[in-house]
Amino acid sequence: MNIAPRTGTPSISAVVPAYNEAANLPALLQALCQTLAELGPRGEVIVVDDGSHDGTAAAVRPWLQQPGVRYLGLSRNFGKEAALSAGLEHAQGEVVVMIDADGQHPLSLLPQMLAGWRDGADAVCAVRDTRTDESPTKRLGTALFYFIVNLGSPVRIPVDAGDFRLMDRRVVAALLSLPERNRFLKGLYAWVGFRTEFIRYTPAPRADGGHSRFSLARLLGLAITGVTAFSILPLRFWGGLGGVIALGAMAYGADIVIDHFIHGSPVPGWPTVVVSLMFFSGVQLLSIGILGEYVGRIFTEVKRRPIYVMRESAGQGRIDPPAA
Repeated sequence: MNIAPRTGTPSISAVVPAYNEAANLPALLQALCQTLAELGPRGEVIVVDDGSHDGTAAAVRPWLQQPGVRYLGLSRNFGKEAALSAGLEHAQGEVVVMIDADGQHPLSLLPQMLAGWRDGADAVCAVRDTRTDESPTKRLGTALFYFIVNLGSPVRIPVDAGDFRLMDRRVVAALLSLPERNRFLKGLYAWVGFRTEFIRYTPAPRADGGHSRFSLARLLGLAITGVTAFSILPLRFWGGLGGVIALGAMAYGADIVIDHFIHGSPVPGWPTVVVSLMFFSGVQLLSIGILGEYVGRIFTEVKRRPIYVMRESAGQGRIDPPAA
């Protein structure tokens, strides 16, 4: 089926999640507003303040005096996935771009992304060329995560493809229709499908020269959410391991009985029992812990709490709101 190119100039919403990014936002907003103005007359920048405790709100306030920038303040730090979801829910553009506030996403790629959309792509995703700016531990952890999640996932999640992407309104609507509270957007992008093009880029250094606001604990939590949301491989692994251990125990028991009656060897005593109990107890606790991760996420889902709570909303975009 031939893909018909799109014509015209779409309205564009740029969603910028921000957590303690007061030092980076003024320069980013100036460059981003200028870039959007060059791409078309109808656009908006939506800054989602994810419970910052620095001057993030004050850094955005001067930009709210004229149409073009909107501010969404969440009541606390809900995490980047929740902040992005808030931005997507409030975006009014025909296409939506998601950009980090730290200045590592090159705005020079936006015209190329928009060109891909005009050529018929429903989503244009930027893929990192390199991870040399990250520690060896983080690179190893990232590679291990993608290996595990893609090994057991029904859809392949592209490696090194993050949140820096442009999406058609249909893709945004599909994402917003998904009801889960434990959101792993990198997996949800792949799950909803649509025609996606990939462009490669090299992340720039952080504008403030600092480091990522994502702590190791947050990254680990996001990885666990991704694995439990898109793969049942851990459950299958421990189920298979349990079967192998059970067969091994039966074979070992049979060997002891045969050796005792044929060769008259004494039955191994206290050391064998203790080691076996410690080993099997550890395996059981670990498998129960993994099962608990899945059950805990079921518990979170059935409570149906909102993904985020809004504290404040201000500003106005340069996009006419959709008719009621």
